[in-house]
Amino acid sequence: MGEFADKLAAKPLFYQRAYLGSLLPNHVKSGNLEKYYQKLTDFNFLMAKIQHPEFGVQALIDDFNLVDASKAVTYPEYNPEKVKALNLIQAALWMSADILDADKTKLAEQLLGRLLYFEMPQIQAMLEVAKQWKAAPWLRPLTPCLTPPRRGLLRTLTGHSNSVNAVAITADGKRAISGSGDNSLKVWDLTTGDEQFTLKGHSYSVNAVAVTADGKGAISGSSDNTLKVWNLTSGKEEFTLEGHSDWVNAVAVTADGKMAISGSFDNTVKVWDLTTGKELFTLKGHSDSVNAVAVTEDGKQAISGSWDNTVKVWDLTTGKELFTLKGHSDSV
Repeated sequence: MGEFADKLAAKPLFYQRAYLGSLLPNHVKSGNLEKYYQKLTDFNFLMAKIQHPEFGVQALIDDFNLVDASKAVTYPEYNPEKVKALNLIQAALWMSADILDADKTKLAEQLLGRLLYFEMPQIQAMLEVAKQWKAAPWLRPLTPCLTPPRRGLLRTLTGHSNSVNAVAITADGKRAISGSGDNSLKVWDLTTGDEQFTLKGHSYSVNAVAVTADGKGAISGSSDNTLKVWNLTSGKEEFTLEGHSDWVNAVAVTADGKMAISGSFDNTVKVWDLTTGKELFTLKGHSDSVNAVAVTEDGKQAISGSWDNTVKVWDLTTGKELFTLKGHSDSV
């Protein structure tokens, strides 16, 4: 594991848990940010924490969130450069999480490959220690060769067995909901990259997903001609919205979470009451499939795009078409 990790592993389990689990929170509680900074730029501490079976990569990533950035400036030891260094290290760990979950011995390789770009003393000192790690064979990058933090791919979310057709994100940015050709939706934790649960119920491909503003509900549209309303707290289906005679291609939800608007291959837009699960009215006027829908912030108007090359604006109070926007020479 490494000299430091080996010494720690020789200690009683209660000591290991206390050291790796309580040390940093105690530094923060006591206002000793300097020691907090030091530990999170200590390669040996990072390695020990991700290798311990009761902690791992995500627990280490969470350690970087112990000090709220907006409140950190009140600490006497607050240092903007050190905070920047911690943010970069955390981002590098986040980008490397999938790799490190599979092989924890790649920590030095990942940090060097992603952080050699940054000429910051705290980071360079940590990398000098990482270069000396000899507990297992590893490929040592001599130059910055991996995607650095804040650029490119952060995480890959895997689990669907067919194409992913739609995705929505909760307003707080903490969860994503994906719809797939495997007939399911999945709810993902964007902090950890973990799948929280799978929403099953559709009998054909899920083509569209929307999420309520409070992040508690999702609405999906499917090639089974239905929409389903899901509770994102329990992972349970609340009810099914039936009425379209062909595939549902698009869905939007009003800001107050009370209505959903769906577009379908049946050339119609439907407005649904999400409290009762009832259809309020059908908006007719398109001469071909409706592929996209959006709703205004005040929830009073909906906009639909169609294969008939037009966009239509609808009054959601009366259910009437307000006007048609023409100009496209092909499908919207």
